[in-house]
Amino acid sequence: MRRRTFLKATTAMMALSVSSMPAFARENAEAIAREAYIYTYPMVKNYLTMYQYALEPGGGQYKGPLNTLVNIARVYTPDDTAIITPNSDTPYSFIVFDLRAEPVVVTMPPIEENRYYSLQLIDLYTNNVDYPGTRVDGNGGGDFLITGPSWKGDTPKGIKRVIEMPTTLAIGIVRTQLFSPDDLERVKEIQAGYKAQLLSAYAGTPVPQAPPAVEWLSISDEKMVSDYWSLAAFLLQFAPPYPGDEAQRKNLGILGIRDGSPWPPQDLSPDTERLMKEVAVTTEQEIRDVAASLTDSSKIFGSPEFMKGQYMVRAAAAQGGIYGNSVQEALYVIYAFDAQNAPLDGRTGRYTLTFTSETLPSVDAFWSITMYDRPKQLLVANPIHRYLINSSMLADLKKNDKGEIVLYLQNESPGADLESNWLPAPKDAFYAVMRLYLPKPEALDGRWKPPAIEVG
Repeated sequence: MRRRTFLKATTAMMALSVSSMPAFARENAEAIAREAYIYTYPMVKNYLTMYQYALEPGGGQYKGPLNTLVNIARVYTPDDTAIITPNSDTPYSFIVFDLRAEPVVVTMPPIEENRYYSLQLIDLYTNNVDYPGTRVDGNGGGDFLITGPSWKGDTPKGIKRVIEMPTTLAIGIVRTQLFSPDDLERVKEIQAGYKAQLLSAYAGTPVPQAPPAVEWLSISDEKMVSDYWSLAAFLLQFAPPYPGDEAQRKNLGILGIRDGSPWPPQDLSPDTERLMKEVAVTTEQEIRDVAASLTDSSKIFGSPEFMKGQYMVRAAAAQGGIYGNSVQEALYVIYAFDAQNAPLDGRTGRYTLTFTSETLPSVDAFWSITMYDRPKQLLVANPIHRYLINSSMLADLKKNDKGEIVLYLQNESPGADLESNWLPAPKDAFYAVMRLYLPKPEALDGRWKPPAIEVG
């Protein structure tokens, strides 16, 4: 009884005018709002992509309806803007899951042994839940039953694995390795084998009762600022809390943010509402600042167990590179500074990245290094339409007289003789990301060291 009284009193305090509160009370309200923003930010950022891909027909980034697997038979270019820091090595296939009514069966076709593919399954919180594909299951393919939280039902024959998603809204990203431009037709053949079916259609069983209709809230970059707390409240209905999230959910309740309920509630004062909107702006910048400092990808993307309690890290990862892989799947080396710890800038700098036989990335699949402009976090448009250099291009890269491969990261061409080794940079601040798919043990335990970017 005393606990209930305390919660009611705390809620009532929050509903008061912030301007009339003592300083310590205002600071407490700001702290609670900050924690709530950090906790919910990955969900709202994730929903931005989900909405553009599956809930905005006619939008520039629309792929297809919910629970439909859609293939993109090309690699990403600067025109693709829904995902920040995208890779441009692997043609993507996408599916946005609504698992409220019934599970979805995703089919992965068998493919050749030397080609990498994976289905990254990501919950609404942006945790990586599972990886059907090369590393976990091999390349033999199979039918995978993707369920919502606590689903109870019979598993039909033919299912290779059952994977429970912790949230009813989720996203799946299929990556299929492309060896060269000439290989695209084979990738299209593989993509044609990816399928998604509702369980009732797969098993020939009665269709379950439809879940309550949802009026999907529209979202954009601008609404992530103006409507942030309404979006956060809306999304809670699809995301049961993880064990250990009790304090975070209590904070949300204090602020009137409750599963699927409209926000702001009637008992929230205008001053408190104004404070929460101010906190959202300042905390978003804090998240950006933390994201800019993250360089060790092995610590910022992972499973629900790995990410437990790491709310700021999860938010910063969603801001800086949403849908990053767990380290066992792909290791990322983030280059934001040169060897002298100065920010990379294509307006003033010319840079080199040198590989010797010892420093070439150690992988079981493939590696790449991709260029991004820092302000937008997107691929860089350039006259030769080259956004990355990867291991498939090794035979075309020139070596110097020491047998080294020197890559040139700069805005202007290094000259016709060296253009094969040029990774064009913008006339602006930039960063580059090296990706190691299926990194070998020596890359994971630190025996392999990535070379530094030097001023050319």
